[in-house]
Amino acid sequence: MNSCRDRKVKIEVVGLQKSYLLGSLFIKALDDINIHAYEEEFVSVIGPSGCGKSTLFNVICGLQVPDRGNIYLNGTEISGKTGMVGYMLQKDLLLPWRKVIYNVILGLELSVNDRKKNIETAQELLPTFGLESFENAYPALLSGGMKQRAALLRTYLLGREVMLLDEPFGALDAITRRELQDWLLKVWDKFKKTILFVTHDVEEAAYLSDRIYVMTNRPGKIKGEIMVDLPRPRNRDVTGHVEFKNLTKNLLKLLEY
Repeated sequence: MNSCRDRKVKIEVVGLQKSYLLGSLFIKALDDINIHAYEEEFVSVIGPSGCGKSTLFNVICGLQVPDRGNIYLNGTEISGKTGMVGYMLQKDLLLPWRKVIYNVILGLELSVNDRKKNIETAQELLPTFGLESFENAYPALLSGGMKQRAALLRTYLLGREVMLLDEPFGALDAITRRELQDWLLKVWDKFKKTILFVTHDVEEAAYLSDRIYVMTNRPGKIKGEIMVDLPRPRNRDVTGHVEFKNLTKNLLKLLEY
């Protein structure tokens, strides 16, 4: 990758605070969050359960409005605006009555009113996303990994420069999760989208990322920012490096204290 000085900031969160009412309880979810991602960068956010990672993504994508602070995309404020970034949740949210091809173009249909063109665009990408020959299958016939591939293709087809991926592999078995991590690296390397990625898994964060933000318990704050100084393109061999093992140890220590 180029040095930071050669790249522009693609997405930036400045001084973000967010609270909400839960029944009669006032919950402070996020407190003074400052993070950013450069163009073509893969950035992970890790932290304990309930620290506000998903709330952070909901604010970035405009589903929730911050109490204080700002969200910038390419230097332009987008706080409270939806449709500015792609957002993939942990659940695939595929519609069971729609075939794969019609599921993956669902978001695209909202902006491009040309079903034939949308289908052609999606079909070109089916092999890259491991879905060739499954365009006419219903979600019930897909494995968990294939459902996540379809959900990611649907997110990618929105054409946004920044993609938020909220624990996309969290519900998968260990073998499938490893396979999709490897596959995601190849897809990211090919398309070079800016990615913000939420995970609970420090090894997953270390394997995928260029930088990692570590959050505290609620109210979520940024406890640390870790550079991942591992070579790209990256494969499983890197997990045997001393640098990788030291990185995961440091991440665990940050999470524990």
